[in-house]
Amino acid sequence: MYDPLIIGHRVRQLRLDRGLTVAELGTRIGRAASQVSVIENGRRDLRLAEIQRLAQALEVEPAELLSPEAPSPRAALEIALERAQRGPLYSSLGLPPLPARKTLSDEAISTILGLHDALTTVYTERAATPEEARRANTELRRTMRARSNHYPELEEVAAGLLRAIGHDGGPLTQRSTTDLAGHLGFSLHTVNDLPSSTRSVTDLANGRLYVSPALSPDADPRSVILQALAAHVLHHREPHNYDDFLRQRVEANYLAGALLIPEPGAVEFLGAAREARALSIEDLRDAFAVSYETAAHRFTNLASTHLDIPVHFLKVHSSGVVHKAYENDAVQFPTDALGAVEGQIVCRRWSARQVFGAEDRFSPYYQYTDKPAGTYWCTSQIQATSQGQFSISVGTDFAHSRWFRGRETEVRFASRCPDPQCCRTPPAELAQKWENNAFPSARLNSSLLATMPTEMFSGVDRPEVVAFLERHDPRETAPDSP
Repeated sequence: MYDPLIIGHRVRQLRLDRGLTVAELGTRIGRAASQVSVIENGRRDLRLAEIQRLAQALEVEPAELLSPEAPSPRAALEIALERAQRGPLYSSLGLPPLPARKTLSDEAISTILGLHDALTTVYTERAATPEEARRANTELRRTMRARSNHYPELEEVAAGLLRAIGHDGGPLTQRSTTDLAGHLGFSLHTVNDLPSSTRSVTDLANGRLYVSPALSPDADPRSVILQALAAHVLHHREPHNYDDFLRQRVEANYLAGALLIPEPGAVEFLGAAREARALSIEDLRDAFAVSYETAAHRFTNLASTHLDIPVHFLKVHSSGVVHKAYENDAVQFPTDALGAVEGQIVCRRWSARQVFGAEDRFSPYYQYTDKPAGTYWCTSQIQATSQGQFSISVGTDFAHSRWFRGRETEVRFASRCPDPQCCRTPPAELAQKWENNAFPSARLNSSLLATMPTEMFSGVDRPEVVAFLERHDPRETAPDSP
């Protein structure tokens, strides 16, 4: 691949060096002068034969015309200016074209390019809105639904890594996690000054992976390490937009889950449970020594592909706000106008909300819910985290509930959401009684006023990370010689 702009400037520079006019060069290659001007302005892709004729006419090798470097610092400025004017931002400003004439100094071009870069940054930051994130998340969820949340290519990567460290089944121990890090060329280091905006920091230059000893109570240290290693294995780099950011998170989390709960052993375990009509997220959790949420996620990866069971998954805050969601069983999640589920409020009558009122929080909670799309069975469990309490729910339609333990529950609710009369509107009698007789003071969510991450969609504080790496760089902190 080559850049017509760079070739055009090289042709012009070589033509001028040889004292040729546009018409004279055109004669040499059998083209009109106007066609030569089009080539020099970088407005036409050239075939290889044309490049060879130009090289012959200018008495150079074709490789010189195809060099990716600009022929001079001035040419580099002119190329950058032309690229900026051809971009969508410049076009949207309605400004006239600005030819790079000789009277336009290098300093003027540099200033114009600086202003263009600043405008690009402003518009990029404006575009980095919650709406963009929700659109990206909605599209990603469509992709996950289309493939039943199963990524065979990542399952294959996980299997290869486990074979490499001799793991032949069962729970992945912390020792095996350390072995995997060593296999990938990393040593593990626990530090107390990990940047607050990170869960881990990977030093690729020195083969070091840093984690904090003060993980939140809900964090599995194996998961933190495995997610960092997964990002390395999958060659993740700084994302360019929310699509990249969310896709990378899904891939890294999926690969970490596939390492913690390997597909062959999990499918065998779940297949036997299905035959016994005793599928249980709790049993999967206990068999592989993972968190309930990890087991629930992993179940969604395998249930449809290997067990032929459509499912849905929800992680809901005690306030009723959806934090994570997935479905391929046609259940109707609450959505906004863009189709986004995250951030929406779940019906009070769904098990994801009802579980918070259960007296017995040790045992699994089971419930049937009659919804507009049909009747669904669901199991939910509460998980306490540093951000509050969440319910983790996995469910399926009524026809497939027969494969699960807890199907015999008599707990049943009816939901008419999104009809506001279901649970979002108070009874008319009470609403009338308290109208104009009370004024609730709303709690302001500070995130409403917070800016979205700029430059890096992950929100990682780059100066803090770089300072951290400098402090721990073994090349800089080696002990002095005696």
